[in-house]
Amino acid sequence: MNNIPKAKIGIVAVSRDCFPESLSVNRRKALVAAYAAKYGMDDIYECPICIVESEVQAVQAAKDLKEQGCNALCVYLGNFGPEISETLLVQIFDGPAMICAAAEESQGDLMDGRGDAYCGVLNASYAMKLRNVKAYIPEYPVGTAEECADMIHEFVPMARALAALKSLKIISFGPRPSNFLACNAPIKQLYNLGVEIEENSELDLFEAFKNHAGDERIPAKVKEMEAELGAGNKKPEVLERLAQYELTLLDWVEAHKGCKEYVAIAGKCWPAFQTQFGFVPCYVNSRLTGMGIPVSCEVDIYGALSEFIGTCVTQDAVTLLDINNSVPADMYKEAIEGKYNYTHKDTFMGFHCGNTCSSKLAFCEMRYQKIMARNLPEEVTQGTLEGDIAPGEITFYRLQSTADCKLRAYIAEGEVLNVATKSFGAIGVFAIPEMGRFYRHVLIEKNYPHHGAVAFGHYGKTLFEIFKFLGVPVEDLNYNQPKSLPYPTENPWA
Repeated sequence: MNNIPKAKIGIVAVSRDCFPESLSVNRRKALVAAYAAKYGMDDIYECPICIVESEVQAVQAAKDLKEQGCNALCVYLGNFGPEISETLLVQIFDGPAMICAAAEESQGDLMDGRGDAYCGVLNASYAMKLRNVKAYIPEYPVGTAEECADMIHEFVPMARALAALKSLKIISFGPRPSNFLACNAPIKQLYNLGVEIEENSELDLFEAFKNHAGDERIPAKVKEMEAELGAGNKKPEVLERLAQYELTLLDWVEAHKGCKEYVAIAGKCWPAFQTQFGFVPCYVNSRLTGMGIPVSCEVDIYGALSEFIGTCVTQDAVTLLDINNSVPADMYKEAIEGKYNYTHKDTFMGFHCGNTCSSKLAFCEMRYQKIMARNLPEEVTQGTLEGDIAPGEITFYRLQSTADCKLRAYIAEGEVLNVATKSFGAIGVFAIPEMGRFYRHVLIEKNYPHHGAVAFGHYGKTLFEIFKFLGVPVEDLNYNQPKSLPYPTENPWA
């Protein structure tokens, strides 16, 4: 995927001047060796400058990291550490940063070999708060070389996402569809996150599309689509127009990145799209998402943002689905009850018209948009990629701005069940523990939109730390709480 950065974390050791500098340096070397042995050296860089109570060294270290292509930082306390210069390093570096610290190695070396880094993390966190400097601190940030190596490795996807957001542009086409107030998107928080937005009309997109008529690249693009669809190519007559549209979007992305490196798209896909373009964009949306360029439906700007974060974390395709319909009781009894450890209320169906990447579907076919075809000629609704979503672990999540421009987020881990949906669209039978309560006391109570981003795998731990780092208040960082932990609005007698 070319639309996300590669994380490279510079490891900088720090030392309090009344402690042996060699203690920090040697511990740094041991940490780097431990990381290399387990994960290789692709994600890290060992900075040779050990900061010892020196602002000048902090400047030198930051310069060295930038010259080496580092886009993230690990401040490693090999001993107590200098709280001012290490804080200035994070501030000067101006990128995703974490702190971890060395544990003491042996009871036999607690005289000259004791580092007191356990204490140093307290001072570091205090000093950073004074300067409004942010750094990720693991749940237990003190460990052996091997344990700190694991902490850094867990930071890699976080660093990738946080670094990417500062270089992200969201390109939107059109206003949200009428009556879709849920897709309202106050953009103030985008700027607070460092994200740029380019807002365009559907007319701008339509003009660009017409200008791509007869593009010499269309036949090759059609062949790509035919190869991907295989036996699922049930609407071959629409592929040429879809190929023209895909080239339109890809060319627009390259021409409109501007000062940013990465792009996500929020597009208006109805009601006028199909009558004017003569197809629906779902399949193309799925293909771009598979390339690492998330495309959200219905001009859902924060949906696109959420998808992009998930793409950076997973380095894989994500999708955006309606939290859509309940599982019929007879389907639950026939296919779920007694086979899976979920109640009926734990289950629901996640659906969208056909925007999910083919690699995430158990099977796929090119079809038409059934809902739109109730009011329009079928031929202008062709272009959906439909099929059951492949079973496996998922994380349902969303980062959202409220109408009054406050950030909130939710995360829930679960799975797609191996149950035939017997329906249309890109759709799956989902199960999330305590989904019924989560649906009522988070999704409804906190006024979340109907769209949720889906990452394929369990990434709750990483997403939680990213959202917390981005400034989501912990009281608004929601998850599917176990039954033993009631929600504030939950009726205890219900």
